[in-house]
Amino acid sequence: MDLSPFEDDNSVSCRLVSEIPEVCKTEDCCLGIDEAGRGPVLGPMVYGICFCPLSRKEELKDLKVADSKTLTEAERENLFEKLDEAKSYVGWALQILSPNTISTCMLRRTKYNLNALSHDTAIDLVQYALDSGVQLKEIYVDTVGPADKYEHKLSQRFPGIQVTVRPKADSLFPVVSAASICAKVARDRVVKGWNFTEDLGEVDTDYGSGYPNDPKTKAWLLKYLDPVFGYPQFVRFSWSTAQTLMDSKAVNVHWDDDEEDGEKAAQRQSNKSMLSYFSVSAGGNDQNATHQAHRFFTERRLKSLNTL
Repeated sequence: MDLSPFEDDNSVSCRLVSEIPEVCKTEDCCLGIDEAGRGPVLGPMVYGICFCPLSRKEELKDLKVADSKTLTEAERENLFEKLDEAKSYVGWALQILSPNTISTCMLRRTKYNLNALSHDTAIDLVQYALDSGVQLKEIYVDTVGPADKYEHKLSQRFPGIQVTVRPKADSLFPVVSAASICAKVARDRVVKGWNFTEDLGEVDTDYGSGYPNDPKTKAWLLKYLDPVFGYPQFVRFSWSTAQTLMDSKAVNVHWDDDEEDGEKAAQRQSNKSMLSYFSVSAGGNDQNATHQAHRFFTERRLKSLNTL
């Protein structure tokens, strides 16, 4: 699994794919869908599909794939290697959704929640398989939201394909277990080798599981919260855990918008409008305004570094 396309720019999402087995283009196939990393406040969410011919379902089962959450990291790595060795009849594709992508989607003015993002990602991966020539006849999915509604949605989107959506599908159907393993292995590798593009010095990588209720994760979030610039892009800043810490520990900033006079609103909150640092004073010029803004952010940055 070559993660370099994502590691080159982990601020955006990325698709990784295996070769499409020739047999999958000529025989009827089944496909499983699952994800890894839906709940953590740190790192990406990875959606995975795995597919193989219906005639070789039992061979996939014989690999003893299982729900990735029930396996150790070493067991998952070993099973992924077995899936890779079975590339003559097993194929996979992954969509790595960066923390930045997740947060940006969830904080749009027009709400785009995690369920909608998950559904759209799954649909895009199935469409990729079809566009690549995979002869899909059956799709098995671990549910996101109400199973019956999701099943109806996918059946409408992909007529002629039998769709089965079930809770805990990753423990019921081997092809979903295989997708779960691919997704989890990719996420584990990405998180372990995360490239911090921000200037944070030597980063402490002991951030625990990444889940909001993990004490190590909470401690890491507190340590790397910059009072002005917030969090590095490793953090899903749309998560309530991150927002609560920013609200209580970071500098209070009012952002001007079109709905209200920014200067007056800021004054009511004893703040200074962000845009005021970019305004041109009487007798001044654009260069002076830029210098004012640069000085403000530099001073704030140095102050925040001294508090870490």
